[in-house]
Amino acid sequence: MANAQTIARKPGRGLLVFKWTLLGPLFGLLLFILPAFLLQLYFSFHSWTIYLGSWWDAEFAGLGVFRDVLTDSRFWWAALRSLIFASLSTLGCFVAGFALAMAMHRPFRGHSLFYAVFILPMLTVPVVIAYTFEMLLFQRGPINGILSTILMTNVNVTWLAQPPIAVFTVIMLEIWNWTPFVFIIMLAGLSSLPPELDEAAQVLGASRWRIFSEVQLPLLRPVIMLALILRFLEAMGEFPKTWALLQGGPGSATETVPVYLFLTTWQYFHISRGAAMSYLVLIFMILIVLLGIRLLRREKQTIDAIHAKPGAGE
Repeated sequence: MANAQTIARKPGRGLLVFKWTLLGPLFGLLLFILPAFLLQLYFSFHSWTIYLGSWWDAEFAGLGVFRDVLTDSRFWWAALRSLIFASLSTLGCFVAGFALAMAMHRPFRGHSLFYAVFILPMLTVPVVIAYTFEMLLFQRGPINGILSTILMTNVNVTWLAQPPIAVFTVIMLEIWNWTPFVFIIMLAGLSSLPPELDEAAQVLGASRWRIFSEVQLPLLRPVIMLALILRFLEAMGEFPKTWALLQGGPGSATETVPVYLFLTTWQYFHISRGAAMSYLVLIFMILIVLLGIRLLRREKQTIDAIHAKPGAGE
């Protein structure tokens, strides 16, 4: 009897150990960064820059620093640029990544080689990407040279000096860098689909398009939503490539929220304003995460309802 009780307790104990194995480092990390968060919170409610003496003698400003940030038109323009950049790059990454996943879904000769090539951009250090493309996009660099050869005319585009072209360049660079991320997620989603549904649809005479649009796509909706949310969140925080390549220029064309936050804190040394701005951005990102969780739950409920229908009719 005692042996049976001991065996019955082992799975629960193992699950508890597994949970603490995962949560222990997380709690340790939170405790490590908690002082930084508290100091940042202190700066958010006190008006201080490095020119005003000791930070512990800073004047209490209450919500005044947050009000200054919310009434700063430059901050709102940076937020608008971040939203546009994140939306367009996310859409581009999704279209390209989904197309690659569909092409790589079924094995073929050289499949592993193509897979390694497709995920290589995501494994490259962002700053290295920025400096490499800075050389490639030079006015008399390789990109313009290749285009001149293909079009048989002199192409002399200043990719990084004209605001509209610079914005387009940064978005395309982000798409190139993070398409593999969407590719991996969508390939995993396609691989998890039950093949019986495709086979049943083929027996009924459905075309490839109808199988994709009416069978595969509805089942992939939670995976699609997950890929879009994760990619959008990452794009909102993009900083290394944009800063290394353009520093927010030309003018302020690529000055997104991360770039403006860096300038405010580490070049203008408005520490309190930068701290308040970072907390506002944190709240905004939390709202996006909560919205994403709600959408994912809704998609999961839809999928569960689709799977429950055959059982209800039996």
